[in-house]
Amino acid sequence: MSTAICHRAVLPYVYGKDEETVEIMLETKKDMIKKVELIYADPYNFKGDNWQYQLSDMYQTGSTATIDYWKIEIKPPYRRLRYGFHCTTAQNESIIVTERGYFEEIPKEIGNFYCFPYLHENDVFQAPSWVKDTVWYQIFPERFGNGDPTINPEGTLPWASTEPTSSNFFGGDFQGVINHLDYLVELGINGIYFTPIFKAYSNHKYDTIDYMEIDPQFGDKDTFRELVRACHQRGIKVMLDAVFNHSGYYFKPFQDVLQKQTQSSYKDWFHLWEFPVETEPSPNYDAFGFVATMPKLNTANTEVRNYLLNVAKYWIEEFDIDGWRLDVANEVDHAFWRDFRNVVKSVKPDAYILGEIWHDSLPWLQGDQFDAVMNYPFTNSVIEFFAKQDITAKAFAHSLTSVLHMYPTNVNEVSFNLLDSHDTPRILTLAGNDKRRMRLLYLFQLSFIGTPCLYYGDEIGMIGGEDPGCRACMVWDETFQDRQLFIFVKQLIHLRKTIPAFGNKGNFRFLSTDDETNIIVYEKFTEDEQIIFILNNNEKNSKITVPQLENKAVKELTTNKKSTFEKDTIISLEPYDFYCFKIVE
Repeated sequence: MSTAICHRAVLPYVYGKDEETVEIMLETKKDMIKKVELIYADPYNFKGDNWQYQLSDMYQTGSTATIDYWKIEIKPPYRRLRYGFHCTTAQNESIIVTERGYFEEIPKEIGNFYCFPYLHENDVFQAPSWVKDTVWYQIFPERFGNGDPTINPEGTLPWASTEPTSSNFFGGDFQGVINHLDYLVELGINGIYFTPIFKAYSNHKYDTIDYMEIDPQFGDKDTFRELVRACHQRGIKVMLDAVFNHSGYYFKPFQDVLQKQTQSSYKDWFHLWEFPVETEPSPNYDAFGFVATMPKLNTANTEVRNYLLNVAKYWIEEFDIDGWRLDVANEVDHAFWRDFRNVVKSVKPDAYILGEIWHDSLPWLQGDQFDAVMNYPFTNSVIEFFAKQDITAKAFAHSLTSVLHMYPTNVNEVSFNLLDSHDTPRILTLAGNDKRRMRLLYLFQLSFIGTPCLYYGDEIGMIGGEDPGCRACMVWDETFQDRQLFIFVKQLIHLRKTIPAFGNKGNFRFLSTDDETNIIVYEKFTEDEQIIFILNNNEKNSKITVPQLENKAVKELTTNKKSTFEKDTIISLEPYDFYCFKIVE
């Protein structure tokens, strides 16, 4: 039984959702339990010797191949809870689940029950509210727009004159971004994530030379200040990329170590194995991967810590940026990130702190470190299903259901949902250059829970393989842009912003999947709205019936066509077709 029912009084099973609400989750073996009731009350609520508990139904929020998930929200009047679970099996047997084991009847001794001691406001996970309504656009500054040729680095090539390589330059800069901000406004973007902009040797700038200086190929601090101001005037937030796990080869402290060796006052800034410090044939110090030009910083060192925290504070105070994306965040110690959060939030309480972590990230998402992580489990699932078609519809639904239950709801609402980036092939390339699949990718991303991010140029049909192929120059000649794709993405962003259930205010759940046709049906809903999405991830014509649409009048959101469904109405879908039916009565 212990493996069939799972709960612990810790995240993500129980937590303060807001200052008044506790959310509780129970996991049960697939199809073993047909009903769950929460047994709960204040731990001090007694009449004589009898604890005055009550029971409330929990609701099933999703299932995978092996697990059913149950949730409930409770508003404890005194912010305290003792609780357990009354489970009814498929065979109508009762199981009382408590912290001390299983019972046939509700035990009288309160010490048996799970304990949520007190709902402290300071313990509630609080991410910036604006992030929930943000649609991000990732810009690789060297490749977005050359607005000021006078600051081109030596050897700069004419814009898009050749394929991108790991070492060539095309002169992208801040002025190039400023010149095209109205394009982003037209698309519906209200957040920009910039890959690193600080002085560095490479074209990607992840090998920082000076964390306090703008790379001269992008402009100067006055131009950057103008860029941030121009973004804010258009309602666009600005997030910078912080590379605090490692520096670059030409970072002055590391150069000092190479020159002075044991006599360097910076030798404790890095994780050095031995002296003399050598970069060839391989580094004899910790680095990012085994890249000798990216020596790992020792964030436990007080001087390093103070330097980097000053960097985090400086760019917010001086330039009013709105967030930090943290590179290789899982390889930096938790103590540093706690200090980082305190410093950042003291300067700008609603700044967004986003960690780059590719795996289960719960240790960083408990309210004391990050607001969110880059949601690669989401990315992997949608790419495998829609782009590569490597998994079935059911496997996809199970994977996404698992992702949604990895973290608390208020964490999911600000998870950074990307389809591709400067580190991956572009989605159109992954989708075999099939723009019908790409449309399904965008529809699912922009109707899912979280804060979505588009990679520059995808919305006009740019292609590209692994780095550096995915880092080509932005295409600005409209005759070479897919304007129909642009208009489609623009429409989805508009729907996300204007229809609460379509966007981040809607709850999400799968309604059905069909492995034979690769059709998925899912629902987004609020108390006032219900939208049913039907996606045919299949190169063949398909048909389906959706019981939830029976006897309902609907409006299809992408075409505005109205219709009414009768019982057993058959819905026909062309290859890679979709419908977004909003129920209107």
